[in-house]
Amino acid sequence: MLDIAEELSRWVEQGRDFAVATVVAVGGSAPRRPGAALAVDADGTAIGSVSGGCVEGAVYALCQQALADGGAVLERFGYSDEDAFAVGLTCGGVIDILVTPVRGQDAVRPVVAAALAAAARGEAAALARIVSGPAELLGRAVLVRADGSHQGGLGGHPELDRTVRGEAAAFLDAGRTGTLEIGERGSRCGAPLTVLVESSVPEPRMIVFGAIDFASALVRVGKFLNYHVTVCDARPVFATRTRFPDADEIVVDWPHRYLERTAVDGRTVLCVLTHDAKFDVPLLRLALRLPVAYVGAMGSRRTHLDRNDRLRAVGVSERELARLRSPIGLDLGARTPEETALSIASEIIAARHGGSGAPLTGAHTPIHHDPHHDRRDDPRSRPGWHIGSVA
Repeated sequence: MLDIAEELSRWVEQGRDFAVATVVAVGGSAPRRPGAALAVDADGTAIGSVSGGCVEGAVYALCQQALADGGAVLERFGYSDEDAFAVGLTCGGVIDILVTPVRGQDAVRPVVAAALAAAARGEAAALARIVSGPAELLGRAVLVRADGSHQGGLGGHPELDRTVRGEAAAFLDAGRTGTLEIGERGSRCGAPLTVLVESSVPEPRMIVFGAIDFASALVRVGKFLNYHVTVCDARPVFATRTRFPDADEIVVDWPHRYLERTAVDGRTVLCVLTHDAKFDVPLLRLALRLPVAYVGAMGSRRTHLDRNDRLRAVGVSERELARLRSPIGLDLGARTPEETALSIASEIIAARHGGSGAPLTGAHTPIHHDPHHDRRDDPRSRPGWHIGSVA
């Protein structure tokens, strides 16, 4: 739901009643991951998507029904060879969708409203909702913020709220959305509950070092991929707003000095396009020791070998060198700055989601990758669940 927070937050401000359908679990090949949402207001306006089109009509009808009767519902959609005309996913996957009404008189509305407002402002927040368990608890929600404050509750045993708040904080620290199984008393004992935790975190950072033509194209692609993009170069004549109008920040400083003082995390990507040893070596020496998601450096294979020798000479270990993506990007045959930017972005995406970068044609690997996926996110691993259909 937090993936459409900006639009939904406006609906809340306008006093609209709506129902939101959220993907809570997937199995096999499915087009959207947990957290993807479709919302429908009382006038029939719809925003978002849960399946890329396969089951949108049926989910739309579920949202309208939830608005009418005020009850949350959990529904499964899958593909049936026996009934090819049934509502389902043509890709062969299985998705479970929670539909929750958000109306003026509902106790969950203030919690959802606060979560949507935080996400719309770009603040770190996690929303935990019960998606499987006793009917009276279905849809109950608690909001956890980065400073440890919280709002709302799940009902039932007090220890349940404490445990879920702690788990949600851990999900938030990792910037992860997914499900967890827990007992109704906050432990592994008692009737099992399934809780969906949606994390909303600020945009990940892309720092592009080297204010060259290739960097301008990469900035545009980075913004398209929803990164907060910074361009850094020690040469003020090149690091200008005129050359990089799409960048969020432009920094004139030696790259390694800027990297020493700026904040990075496990989602940050560093793209070194300076192609000059006096910039590259001190910068990469630091970058390869930071807990970031990706470090790539531009250059020919000859440049790469020479740069590695220079890095070894200043104490960079083989283990640290193994983190370096160089020459940067995937082999797309790229030549122009725009093609090269696409090559770099493709490698970043593959590294983030565990993709191979190989053509899908003729391959037998999953189309959709999730490095965090485990059996808790697969609805087919849960006892007692069944495939439902909506006429």
